[in-house]
Amino acid sequence: MSEHELDPREVQRQVAEGWQLVDVRTAEERVVSRIGGDRHIPVEELTERADEVDRERAVVFYCRVGSRSEMAAQAFRASGFEAYSMLGGLARWAQEGRPLSPEGGYVADH
Repeated sequence: MSEHELDPREVQRQVAEGWQLVDVRTAEERVVSRIGGDRHIPVEELTERADEVDRERAVVFYCRVGSRSEMAAQAFRASGFEAYSMLGGLARWAQEGRPLSPEGGYVADH
């Protein structure tokens, strides 16, 4: 675990405090489940859509298991953002029993 990876419990707490949450998975993955209150920017669109992320607030990226979100967090940190990745991704979030939208959603294979 790096200093820029947060476990799902911490992510849930920080998002409740006003941090941004960005899903970098594909649209197909997102159809079956997501975290309520997040924003969707597929990893391949992050460069051209970076202005949609508020530079004044911390941001946590998530994907299925954490590899794509870690790349996103690294790139955004290099551009001056306070950026983090959710350790274990949506798979760990769901495994820990945290809420998914829609209700009954599951973590899709990508």
